[in-house]
Amino acid sequence: MPAPVLLQADSITKSYAGVRALRGVSVDLRAGEVHALVGENGAGKSTLIKIMTGAVAPDAGTIEVAGQRVAHMDPHAARALGIAAIYQQPALFPHLTVAENIALTFESARVWRRIDWASRRRRARDLLASAGASIDPDRDVETLSMPEQQIVEIARAMGADARIVIMDEPTAALTDREVERLFGAIARLRERGAGVVYISHRLEEVFASADRVTVLRDGESLGTWPTASLDRARLIRLMVGRDLSTVFPKRDVAMGDVVLEVRGLSHRPSGVHDVTFGVRRGEILGLGGLVGSGRTELAEVLFGLRPADGGGIRVNGSDVRIASPADAIAHGIGYVPEDRRHHGVVLEMSIVANASLASLPAVARAGMIDHRAERSSASRYVSDLRIKAESVDAPVGSLSGGNQQKVALARWLATRPAVLILDEPTQGVDVGSKAEIHALMGSLAARGLAIVMISSDMPELLGMSDRIAVMRAGTIRSIVPRAEATQDLLLELALG
Repeated sequence: MPAPVLLQADSITKSYAGVRALRGVSVDLRAGEVHALVGENGAGKSTLIKIMTGAVAPDAGTIEVAGQRVAHMDPHAARALGIAAIYQQPALFPHLTVAENIALTFESARVWRRIDWASRRRRARDLLASAGASIDPDRDVETLSMPEQQIVEIARAMGADARIVIMDEPTAALTDREVERLFGAIARLRERGAGVVYISHRLEEVFASADRVTVLRDGESLGTWPTASLDRARLIRLMVGRDLSTVFPKRDVAMGDVVLEVRGLSHRPSGVHDVTFGVRRGEILGLGGLVGSGRTELAEVLFGLRPADGGGIRVNGSDVRIASPADAIAHGIGYVPEDRRHHGVVLEMSIVANASLASLPAVARAGMIDHRAERSSASRYVSDLRIKAESVDAPVGSLSGGNQQKVALARWLATRPAVLILDEPTQGVDVGSKAEIHALMGSLAARGLAIVMISSDMPELLGMSDRIAVMRAGTIRSIVPRAEATQDLLLELALG
């Protein structure tokens, strides 16, 4: 007998300002299953889960929970019906303790009620244990790591007796070991009879954890399949509507002279020490290693955010001193950081303004911005990088993750760099945008750009790099040629 249906969304339709975000989408969730929801950015996934959690009202269609139609879904009704959502950025109160955050979901708000602190801590500890963690209930949430915060979110859902748990990109910032821990907590939810709607761009996670997969494309549901009946190639074809011969379109490029050379580079406060490597024109040097190995810190030293206190840097054969980002830019180094929403782009500003931020002298006349030149430059990059937007005046915050990343690229390409450092260039973007960004990297390398690509995605490192430098404990332990690189070897080097 099939498991009972916990949630049924039927013929859901939603439009924004005349743009149809969802067109008659139907999906259901059964008790004890993980149901993956996949599709490119803009396919309608976020809109659908907002409707499921009551944050947005549909224009048409119905929602049923445990066989009962919900006439007016709102966040309060969703919580009362046992629906909980866990997002990429946990929605916890940072200055409250773990126990206090968990208690908010199940304790009543009666006036003058005496708090039983011992009972609160005990229940929090029990719920955390049920989620597979041993976190101190008295710790402030702001002291927790991202995976620890997500475990607290799951414990909170358990405390609220949630039977429908929606997870939206929960592993985007996690290491492989942390992902395994999260999957253990998901297994415990399933054992309790809960159902999980799981959204992820990481297709390997979909195949590892999901029982069924629903594919959305352009606001429509293409259907639902048992995960076992799909393979990666077919799922990608369903998501993007076309064949992708490969997500990693590596091009053979004739390499030139060494552009960036680093000798014994150190920044002791951040743990970076004795780093030595070189990158040639046309080369993509992958920078691998575990989270905490010093990869991002090294990038920040190269870009002058953390001025080096030892060693040397040469650009195009000349010794240079990089004490600030301005120095780095002047010497032809560009840097697209990992956290694009906070450091890569300014969400409230237009594409035009974002694209020129790092190269204002190029679009200025007599100290004033030449807006015609600025728009012309931005329009060229929108065309060359295939940025999907209503116009160059659109705020970057209105774009999909993949298009935001392209705007961040445009900003640094406008400086005409010799070296481009890309920190997690495809993190959190869909498979179609990932392929486009990889193709752009290949084109840039073909033009003679030297690229340093930091990535936690092992297939990306193996698929796009000419060589892979593996960091551990703040320094490069080994540099492996593409022909010799394997996942096992890179992991062995990273772990030591």
